[in-house]
Amino acid sequence: MALRIVHYNDPVLRKKGEPVTVFDSALALLSDQMVATMHTAAGIGLAAQQVGRALQFCVVDLRRTDRDFTWELDGAKPPLDLFMPVALANPAVTVLPSEKTVYEEGCLSFPEIRGDVIRPDAIRVTYQDLQGGHHTLLCDGLLSRCIQHEIDHLNGTLFIDRMEKKVRTPLEKNIKELAKKTREEGARTAGGCPT
Repeated sequence: MALRIVHYNDPVLRKKGEPVTVFDSALALLSDQMVATMHTAAGIGLAAQQVGRALQFCVVDLRRTDRDFTWELDGAKPPLDLFMPVALANPAVTVLPSEKTVYEEGCLSFPEIRGDVIRPDAIRVTYQDLQGGHHTLLCDGLLSRCIQHEIDHLNGTLFIDRMEKKVRTPLEKNIKELAKKTREEGARTAGGCPT
C-alpha cells in the first residue's frame, strides 16, 4: 500500500529522525510501504520524513536507472537486483576523496521543482538492514547522490538548502506557492478533526 507523501513546508520535513532501535515486522512493513510509495511516484529514493515519520530510515532503488555509478557492498560487488531496493536504517555518510559534481535534482516532496545541487561524488555509507545487521556501501555517481539526498532528509535538510543562490532564486516563487498550498491543506485537515 502506498503512503501519502508530505510536501514542502510540512514541519516533519525539518525534523531530525530518531534512531531506529527496533528491527521488527513493523519496520519491514514500513519499508515495503515506502518502496511501494517510491515506485508509485516514479522516485529512486524516499526518506521516512517524506511519509510523515521522523526516523533515521530511508529506501533507495536505482535498478531502473542508467548505471552510471559504481558500488561495493561489504567488500563485494553484488548485482543491483540482489540488494535493491535497499532499506537503510541509521545511515552515516563519510565523504571519500573525489571531485564535486553538479546535477539537477528533484524531490518527491517538491513536485515539479528541480535545480542544480553540488555534492561530493564518492561516499562511504554505513547502515543497518531490516534485521539490524551492519553494512558498508562505497559508491559514486547517481547512487551516491541519491543516498546523500535521502540522508539529508533524515537530518531535516532539504535539497533547496544546498542550492546556490543563483539556482534557487528563480525557483523561489514556485517554492512559496508549494509552501502555501501545504499550509492550506494542513489547515483543512486539522479543521476536519475533533480536538
